Amino acid sequence: MLINTSPRAIMLASMLTLMASVAFAEEKPADAATAPALPSIVVTQAKSRDLVDRIVATGTIKAVEDVYIQPQVEGLQIKSLEADVGDTVAAGQVVARLNDDTLKLERSQQAANLAKAEASLAQSRAQVVEAEANLKEAQRQFDRASRLVTSGSASASQREQAETSLASAQTRVESAKQAIAVAQADIKVIETQISDIDLRLARTEIKSPVAGIISVRNARIGAIASGSASPLFTVIRDGQIELVADVTESDILRLKTDQEAVITVAGTKTPITGSIRLVSPVVDALTRMGSVHIAIDDDMAARAGMYGNAAITIGKADDIALPLSAITSERNVTTVRLVTDGVVKMQTVKTGIQDGPYIEVTEGLKEGDLVVAKAGVFVREGDRINPVEDTSSVSN
Repeated sequence: MLINTSPRAIMLASMLTLMASVAFAEEKPADAATAPALPSIVVTQAKSRDLVDRIVATGTIKAVEDVYIQPQVEGLQIKSLEADVGDTVAAGQVVARLNDDTLKLERSQQAANLAKAEASLAQSRAQVVEAEANLKEAQRQFDRASRLVTSGSASASQREQAETSLASAQTRVESAKQAIAVAQADIKVIETQISDIDLRLARTEIKSPVAGIISVRNARIGAIASGSASPLFTVIRDGQIELVADVTESDILRLKTDQEAVITVAGTKTPITGSIRLVSPVVDALTRMGSVHIAIDDDMAARAGMYGNAAITIGKADDIALPLSAITSERNVTTVRLVTDGVVKMQTVKTGIQDGPYIEVTEGLKEGDLVVAKAGVFVREGDRINPVEDTSSVSN
């Protein structure tokens, strides 16, 4: 094979080589541009967290027990008031006094009647003594007449007369004894009446039956006390208050007595601790809500009637957690998009308690695993992505 080494041939060959090089250089960027770029997807890391399962409920602060103080004596005028709203009272402390002049006068009258009945009793006892003496004399006369009739010294009519006198004396003795019983009964009646008056006199001092704080005072000086009217005073027993909150029927089954709660009331940012005292055994058929009574540890930290929120602690855990946005739940199956070496894999997991924006993952992941932060991002099983670590505390 002959090679043309003329200057013209050499120049032509050089030009062809240069053109091929330019064409090859232009072709490489075009191929790179047409290669698909991997999508950048935000991922989050499965980490261990302290989680608290809570139920939030709202309601009103109320007294654990309101005790009403009513007058036990009807128709007497209120003479003085010894306590006011907000006062702390002890059990048995006098909070009001009624006018007792009428009762004192009535007692004086009954005392006079008692003295009269005791005098009548003494007279009846004297009559019994006299009647018994007469009975003995009549018995002696009857015995003498009976002996004389037997001996023939007295007639039968004399004996009959003595017998009649004896019967009469016996009747007088029985009558005198009955008079004593009547006088004793009268004395008991009067003494009972005096005791009743003394009791009513004692009740003119209206006392608090329990220790606590007076929350309502309806009593007014000069008013006539009546048990059928509004209570004179209302006392919060021992000053104890509680939050009565409403929870849904699905949550109320998770509540139990003594579960801890943190209460926030209007007007203060300082949380108040408490615990469940009582869970209602019924749910309202219309609202589908049930009530829970949360006792407050510091009764002075709130006032009855305030509005309050309670975060009730149901359970605690220290486990792997993910943001709620990373979880997909459908047909009772919970999944996450696990990212391994830039490849997406649908991973079935089991979840536990929820604490705010985080949820516990009990099965399916280990600490440090990366998952797609937004479950709504359209990526499929096997897709390759460019994972970008989420730097925020909770993914949006």
